[in-house]
Amino acid sequence: MPAAHAYVDAVGRRDLDGLVNAFHADGRIVDVSRTIAGHDAIRTWARNEVIGGSLRVLEVVERRADGQKLLVHWAPAGSDGWRAHYDFTVRDGRISVANLQYA
Repeated sequence: MPAAHAYVDAVGRRDLDGLVNAFHADGRIVDVSRTIAGHDAIRTWARNEVIGGSLRVLEVVERRADGQKLLVHWAPAGSDGWRAHYDFTVRDGRISVANLQYA
């Protein structure tokens, strides 16, 4: 799914604008138990917590008409990281919800 790939690719390129632009203006992220909503909040979250880390897709767990769920290995900068499920819901080619949970 192009929107999910845009997110993963942006993390790999350390492309903050690319990551933010993968989301709808009203898009939101559920990061374990926190909700981050809207481009400004997503930009701040990504700049502080995502850009500089590494993200590797291990498996596409589920494909849906409105998105997909990925099993990933996420490692924030300076960390060995962990496995997580990244569940992307897409609307009109952009991410409306990214639900990021420990696997």
